[in-house]
Amino acid sequence: MTNGPARPPRLRKDGVDTGELAIDGKRRMRLRKPSPNAWTRTKERLFLSVLSETCNVKIAAAEAGVSAQRAYERRRTHARFRAAWVEAVGVAYAKLELILLDRALNGVERIIKRSNGSEERMVEYSNQVALTLFKMHRDTAREADHEQADEDVGELREKLLKRLIRLRERAQEAGEKEQPDE
Repeated sequence: MTNGPARPPRLRKDGVDTGELAIDGKRRMRLRKPSPNAWTRTKERLFLSVLSETCNVKIAAAEAGVSAQRAYERRRTHARFRAAWVEAVGVAYAKLELILLDRALNGVERIIKRSNGSEERMVEYSNQVALTLFKMHRDTAREADHEQADEDVGELREKLLKRLIRLRERAQEAGEKEQPDE
């Protein structure tokens, strides 16, 4: 027992709806355009582009002409889309970090209006943003401070070469012992 008429097969490429096959009045197979609610490559690219700019799923979905719910559903069911989503969010976070770093280093200009009608421009620095960035990059900064000196690198290189020579000698000795005498 079937639930209603059979639906025509959907044509998909890389998980994107490219249309469906339908039989026209002359019993010929035709490709029908996808429904307006279906994901297309254009919608997917637009969604991911806006997501990488805003890091906001609702805004990206609205720009692409799909619902946020369908975007989350697609992320759950399509691995390639999910990977692109993660990359887009990573790009957005990197941009946000650069903006915050710029604000911490260069401040934000504020205009102060006085009661006599005059204006004064002032640059305001956010200590909270600076502290957050310090916490995020503390380990990287410490590693940079403790980089190996050139002499240390040379010394390590010598030690490694000596070890490799000893290993090669041991391997050769082991190979000679395994060969039968003639």
